[in-house]
Amino acid sequence: MKHFLKSAFIASAFIAASLVATPALADVVKINAVTLAPKPVYINKPFKMFVDEVNTKFAGEVEINWRGGPEIMPPFKQAEGVRNGAVDMTYTSPSYYQGLVPTSGTMNLSYKTYAEIAATNYHERMTELHAEKDLIFLGEIPATQLNFVIYMAKEVSGLEDLKGKRIRVFPTLLPIVKALGAEPIVMGMGDIFTAMERGTIDGYMQGPLAQAQQFEGLVKTVIFPGVYRAGFPVLINKKTWGKMSTDLQQRLTTFLRRDFAYRMDFIWSQDIADNIELMKAAGFNILELPADEAARYEQMAMDAAWAVTAANAGDEVAAELRGMLDK
Repeated sequence: MKHFLKSAFIASAFIAASLVATPALADVVKINAVTLAPKPVYINKPFKMFVDEVNTKFAGEVEINWRGGPEIMPPFKQAEGVRNGAVDMTYTSPSYYQGLVPTSGTMNLSYKTYAEIAATNYHERMTELHAEKDLIFLGEIPATQLNFVIYMAKEVSGLEDLKGKRIRVFPTLLPIVKALGAEPIVMGMGDIFTAMERGTIDGYMQGPLAQAQQFEGLVKTVIFPGVYRAGFPVLINKKTWGKMSTDLQQRLTTFLRRDFAYRMDFIWSQDIADNIELMKAAGFNILELPADEAARYEQMAMDAAWAVTAANAGDEVAAELRGMLDK
């Protein structure tokens, strides 16, 4: 009964959001898509699988053309590009468009698995909040295991050593770096290497994959545990969405939220284990915080980020969403 009601909610929410008549002809809906990172980057692996599966499963109905990443459109402008019709779809970071949808970054703010989040009304509520900004939130491609760790250019022995250091972040991470007494520097992933090489930053926060090969000789310490979770929203242009029948809209949404996303959440286990070994081989010192300090750090990360969400989106909606995402 619960899943039936949620499916009914999704269908009614998308009907209201599209505000476009159902197409009379069953033409193939062609979707030009962009991603937050260039095609070869590891975080695009699930999106490539999504594109391939959609183009097979919905052949004759939907065709996604993945055009590329930042070389097509700057990452921080992709959500707006979807909204204004410059592109039809983006697979992006939830923190990259918080200026447009102030609650988007909350997709990072949990230690729950995708299944645990999907059991709440979080994704349905995000559908509504995106619709208010004329964006279709198809769903998220989760990567709960890819939380965010701190990489430092010099040896550090604990979080106290980060005070005054310049640390690269994306917007969701800005509050926790401030709370640690460090100076957050917002920049795209593609700029991190040059900034580390030139010494314009002292460290950066990023996921646990593909760092050893690129940053060998530039990173001395990696601080674990990581904080938050990764989840990549898939956004669709409203007019493009309106070209689909209501039935197709619901089937595509159900495919991502009830099938594909569940399969993607824990595909990274072996990659993470392998990459930790690569980090050690590259000379990275793995600093595991003591259990009590790690627990304080994880809680500090959540409290700092939710305080910013409340300031930007309002106390009521922040409390509502946090109630769904907190463990």
